[in-house]
Formats: sequence, structure tokens, C-alpha cells
Amino acid sequence: MPTSADGVVFRDMTLEDVPAVDALEQRLFPADAWPLHMFLSELSQHETRRYLVAESGGDIVGYAGLMCIEPIADVQTIAVVPEFEGRGIGSTLLTLLIEEARHHGAADVLLEVRADNPRAQQLYVRFGFEQIHVRRGYYRDGVDALIMRLQLAPEGAPADPALAHAPAPDPTTEAGQP
Repeated sequence: MPTSADGVVFRDMTLEDVPAVDALEQRLFPADAWPLHMFLSELSQHETRRYLVAESGGDIVGYAGLMCIEPIADVQTIAVVPEFEGRGIGSTLLTLLIEEARHHGAADVLLEVRADNPRAQQLYVRFGFEQIHVRRGYYRDGVDALIMRLQLAPEGAPADPALAHAPAPDPTTEAGQP
């Protein structure tokens, strides 16, 4: 698992992490927070789930989870505490979830994002996600959910999401160079 330049450690979520993650969930998503038992249930499903935490100075500052039932992977949750936003933690968590989806042979990664959360939407677009649907009034407070999809490259294609959407080299020139 990676460690960022400023010492943030990324690792698998454990049962011992659930109380801290639950406290963050309640703080970050007061209207739509998962109940504690949801995290416990998700962590018990090792075959189809992967949950990660980002830790700084012994405190959890971000977390994310993925459900993968081939051929679809679904980002269940991703969150970073506001004090740590803008440091690449969300990007690293999302990268790790996409790698996990590829490892399990998923063809697509899906997620829901609040229509009123442009920062998260921009992150997903940078990774190549495209909006495919809107779920009207999905969240408890009535906000719509945007359904977004990332089509994963076939086996052997570039693993970097940015490269997956790069244009192919021009076959009429040597190595794609003019």
C-alpha cells in the first residue's frame, strides 16, 4: 500500500477502524450516513468487498469502499475529511479502488455522487468517469444522485485512467510521431 509524500498511509480497513470511520461518516454525511452495522456487514464480505482507510498521525482522514461482482464494480463510499482535502488522498483512494476493480476483472466501475457536489464530480471526471443517469431525489434530503461510469480498459491496455482515454497513435507515422 502506498504512503504519500506528507506521510499519509493507505491500508485496508479493519474492524478496529469501524468506530472511527463511523464517527467520520456521521460528521461528513449527517443526512445520509451509513449506520455502523453497514460497515461491519461490508467488511465481512471479503469475496466481493474491499475497504481502505487513509491514516495520518494515527488518525483516519479518509476511507473508501468497493463492491465488485463481475462484470461490475461499484464505489460504495469515498470520503476525505475537509482538513485533508486537496492533498491527493481522494485520488489515491479512487486509484486503489479502480486497481481492485481491474484485479477482479470488472468491465465497468459505477458510482453515485450528489448533484450538489462539484468537487467530487470533477475528481471522477478527471479519472474518466462519465455521467450515465440521474436518480431523482436519491438522497434523504431530496438531492439527486448522478450515476457515473468508468469503462475499464481491456486486459493489457494502459492501467492509468488518464492513459486509457488517450488517443491511439497515428498508424501512418512511425511510433505515432509526426
